[in-house]
Amino acid sequence: MSAIEKTSFNMKSLEPKPSEFTTEVLARFAREVAKYPNDQKQSAVMACLSIVQQVNGFISPGDELFLSGYLDMSPMAVHEVSTFYNMYNLEPTGTYKINVCTNLPCQLRGGQNALDYLCKKLNIQVGETTKDGLFTLQPGECMGACADAPVLLVNDRNMCSFMSTEKMDQLIDGLKETAANGSQS
Repeated sequence: MSAIEKTSFNMKSLEPKPSEFTTEVLARFAREVAKYPNDQKQSAVMACLSIVQQVNGFISPGDELFLSGYLDMSPMAVHEVSTFYNMYNLEPTGTYKINVCTNLPCQLRGGQNALDYLCKKLNIQVGETTKDGLFTLQPGECMGACADAPVLLVNDRNMCSFMSTEKMDQLIDGLKETAANGSQS
């Protein structure tokens, strides 16, 4: 018997299973899809991915598979969208995801220095999450605020401009305090 015959397995077992969502989440998807003509419901893919991330914290392969069926898209088309934009998390992140703009204009104004500083301060590498689960640090592309560099984006919603080391220290300390008090910004 050859090695290939000994190591056969079922490819279907490697494929993700579609996620299941509550009726409230399905209603949110339906509201997004209703904004487009019936033959263009794929246009709601970004909004639906955002909803999934709000609900689950990240987008799993099962979530992508569900949305592909829901929006009549190929699974690869959904995956292409979720991997193109760094606002979508494809794995769990910390309570606070911090993106540091490292595009060229921000690089020229200290973006890489800010990223390096936060790596040292948080004792993690780019793309990692702190041991306490509070912070995930990522580089980001243009955030549209080149004149305000260095620029950070917290949880894809809160932009922080002109970030000196002192301001980054204040931000991290403030987020730690917020988390300790049981709320999230």
